[in-house]
Amino acid sequence: MSLIFTTVVYNASAQDKLVKEVEKTVDELTQAMLKADGTTLNRLASNHLSYGHSSGKMETKADFVQTFVSGASVFEDIQLTEQTIQIVDKTAIVRHTLSATTNDPGKGQANIKLGIVLTWVKTNNQWQLLARQAFKLP
Repeated sequence: MSLIFTTVVYNASAQDKLVKEVEKTVDELTQAMLKADGTTLNRLASNHLSYGHSSGKMETKADFVQTFVSGASVFEDIQLTEQTIQIVDKTAIVRHTLSATTNDPGKGQANIKLGIVLTWVKTNNQWQLLARQAFKLP
Protein backbone atom coordinates (compact mmCIF):
# COMPACT_ATOMS: atom_id res chain seq x y z
CA MET A 1 0.00 0.00 0.00
CA SER A 2 2.85 2.36 0.83
CA LEU A 3 4.43 1.72 -2.59
CA ILE A 4 1.18 2.55 -4.37
CA PHE A 5 0.77 5.77 -2.39
CA THR A 6 4.38 6.78 -3.08
CA THR A 7 3.94 6.10 -6.81
CA VAL A 8 0.74 8.16 -6.95
CA VAL A 9 2.34 11.08 -5.09
CA TYR A 10 5.45 10.92 -7.30
CA ASN A 11 3.37 10.88 -10.51
CA ALA A 12 1.26 13.81 -9.31
CA SER A 13 4.40 15.76 -8.41
CA ALA A 14 5.97 15.03 -11.81
CA GLN A 15 2.75 16.09 -13.54
CA ASP A 16 2.65 19.34 -11.53
CA LYS A 17 6.25 20.06 -12.55
CA LEU A 18 5.39 19.57 -16.24
CA VAL A 19 2.31 21.79 -15.95
CA LYS A 20 4.45 24.56 -14.43
CA GLU A 21 6.98 24.17 -17.27
CA VAL A 22 4.23 24.54 -19.86
CA GLU A 23 2.70 27.54 -18.04
CA LYS A 24 6.12 29.21 -18.05
CA THR A 25 6.56 28.47 -21.77
CA VAL A 26 3.12 29.89 -22.61
CA ASP A 27 4.05 33.04 -20.68
CA GLU A 28 7.34 33.22 -22.58
CA LEU A 29 5.48 32.92 -25.90
CA THR A 30 3.07 35.68 -24.86
CA GLN A 31 5.94 38.02 -23.96
CA ALA A 32 7.74 37.24 -27.23
CA MET A 33 4.57 38.08 -29.17
CA LEU A 34 4.22 41.39 -27.30
CA LYS A 35 7.88 42.29 -27.92
CA ALA A 36 8.03 40.87 -31.48
CA ASP A 37 11.08 38.89 -30.30
CA GLY A 38 12.00 36.81 -33.35
CA THR A 39 14.76 34.88 -31.59
CA THR A 40 12.41 33.64 -28.86
CA LEU A 41 9.56 32.99 -31.30
CA ASN A 42 11.91 30.88 -33.46
CA ARG A 43 13.11 28.91 -30.44
CA LEU A 44 9.61 28.23 -29.10
CA ALA A 45 8.03 27.27 -32.44
CA SER A 46 8.47 23.82 -33.91
CA ASN A 47 9.78 23.64 -37.47
CA HIS A 48 6.48 21.85 -38.20
CA LEU A 49 4.29 24.61 -36.72
CA SER A 50 0.71 24.89 -37.99
CA TYR A 51 -0.57 28.27 -36.76
CA GLY A 52 -4.28 28.80 -37.37
CA HIS A 53 -6.13 32.09 -37.08
CA SER A 54 -9.82 32.52 -36.30
CA SER A 55 -10.28 33.77 -39.88
CA GLY A 56 -9.14 30.42 -41.23
CA LYS A 57 -5.73 31.71 -42.34
CA MET A 58 -2.94 29.18 -41.71
CA GLU A 59 0.72 30.02 -41.18
CA THR A 60 3.97 28.06 -41.08
CA LYS A 61 6.70 28.74 -38.55
CA ALA A 62 8.41 31.16 -40.95
CA ASP A 63 5.11 32.98 -41.61
CA PHE A 64 4.29 33.16 -37.89
CA VAL A 65 7.66 34.64 -36.91
CA GLN A 66 7.76 37.04 -39.88
CA THR A 67 4.27 38.36 -39.08
CA PHE A 68 5.51 39.60 -35.70
CA VAL A 69 9.06 40.62 -36.64
CA SER A 70 7.85 42.64 -39.65
CA GLY A 71 5.29 44.49 -37.55
CA ALA A 72 2.37 43.18 -39.60
CA SER A 73 0.80 41.92 -36.37
CA VAL A 74 1.13 44.13 -33.31
CA PHE A 75 -0.17 43.20 -29.86
CA GLU A 76 -0.22 46.01 -27.32
CA ASP A 77 -1.67 43.87 -24.54
CA ILE A 78 -2.49 40.18 -24.07
CA GLN A 79 -4.44 38.66 -21.19
CA LEU A 80 -4.94 34.89 -20.92
CA THR A 81 -7.77 33.54 -18.78
CA GLU A 82 -9.51 30.23 -18.12
CA GLN A 83 -6.32 28.35 -18.97
CA THR A 84 -6.24 24.57 -18.71
CA ILE A 85 -3.29 22.31 -19.40
CA GLN A 86 -3.50 18.59 -20.12
CA ILE A 87 -0.28 16.62 -20.51
CA VAL A 88 -0.02 13.21 -22.15
CA ASP A 89 3.51 11.83 -22.39
CA LYS A 90 5.53 14.55 -24.19
CA THR A 91 2.52 16.46 -25.51
CA ALA A 92 0.66 19.30 -23.80
CA ILE A 93 -2.73 20.65 -24.84
CA VAL A 94 -3.34 24.18 -23.60
CA ARG A 95 -6.71 25.90 -23.86
CA HIS A 96 -7.41 29.47 -22.86
CA THR A 97 -9.29 32.64 -23.69
CA LEU A 98 -7.11 35.35 -25.19
CA SER A 99 -8.21 38.94 -24.69
CA ALA A 100 -5.95 41.44 -26.39
CA THR A 101 -5.52 44.89 -27.80
CA THR A 102 -4.02 44.87 -31.29
CA ASN A 103 -2.75 47.77 -33.38
CA ASP A 104 -1.96 46.34 -36.81
CA PRO A 105 -0.74 48.81 -39.44
CA GLY A 106 -3.60 50.16 -41.53
CA LYS A 107 -6.23 48.69 -39.22
CA GLY A 108 -5.83 50.75 -36.07
CA GLN A 109 -6.40 49.65 -32.53
CA ALA A 110 -8.84 46.83 -31.88
CA ASN A 111 -9.90 44.65 -28.97
CA ILE A 112 -10.18 40.93 -29.61
CA LYS A 113 -11.37 37.98 -27.55
CA LEU A 114 -10.68 34.49 -28.92
CA GLY A 115 -10.60 30.91 -27.80
CA ILE A 116 -7.18 29.33 -28.33
CA VAL A 117 -5.97 25.73 -28.43
CA LEU A 118 -2.21 25.17 -28.36
CA THR A 119 -0.40 21.87 -28.82
CA TRP A 120 3.10 21.74 -27.38
CA VAL A 121 5.62 18.91 -27.73
CA LYS A 122 8.66 18.36 -25.56
CA THR A 123 11.74 17.92 -27.72
CA ASN A 124 15.30 17.91 -26.39
CA ASN A 125 14.04 18.98 -22.93
CA GLN A 126 12.26 22.02 -24.38
CA TRP A 127 8.57 22.63 -25.05
CA GLN A 128 7.89 23.74 -28.62
CA LEU A 129 4.64 24.94 -30.16
CA LEU A 130 3.50 22.40 -32.76
CA ALA A 131 0.00 23.71 -33.47
CA ARG A 132 -2.22 26.64 -32.58
CA GLN A 133 -5.82 27.23 -33.51
CA ALA A 134 -7.82 30.32 -32.66
CA PHE A 135 -11.61 30.38 -32.82
CA LYS A 136 -14.31 32.98 -32.38
CA LEU A 137 -16.20 32.82 -29.13
CA PRO A 138 -20.00 33.06 -29.07
